[in-house]
Amino acid sequence: MKLTHRPVKAEDVKTICSFPSDAQELYFMFPKAQYPLTEEQLADSIAQRFESTVVEAEGQVVGFANFYQAKVGGLCCIGNVIVAPQVRGKGVGALIVETMTALAFDRYDATEVQLSCFSQNIVGLLLYPKLGFTPFAIEERASVDGSRTALIHMTRGRTAPIV
Repeated sequence: MKLTHRPVKAEDVKTICSFPSDAQELYFMFPKAQYPLTEEQLADSIAQRFESTVVEAEGQVVGFANFYQAKVGGLCCIGNVIVAPQVRGKGVGALIVETMTALAFDRYDATEVQLSCFSQNIVGLLLYPKLGFTPFAIEERASVDGSRTALIHMTRGRTAPIV
């Protein structure tokens, strides 16, 4: 499967909205959104964020992410990471995170890239360290059902080793 990436287009929004298959997946991607994800919710988020990017497989949008913070010469924070259900486990998540990390270091001359992952998101917790991210803080949050959960904040410097 050949994967490419490009900036998001307005016509991609409907497709991306179909990726979270339940309220918990949406919470992992976009904690402030209400399930099901609507085009309006996603378009509003994209308008407030930076470098919204999609991954395509054979012309079909299969992944998405952006920055919720992007400071030239400073910190970039990756958010809204989601992969289409039919291609999970095929490298799309790694590509979108690596693409965003490269944008941070190359376009923004970032000194550090951060992302956060909920404790129940096992896929993310196993992926991000392989891409050079290390935990630096844990924040208590309320999960979708109101129970306690942990949001694990991770960071990667410019020279982080990739496993």
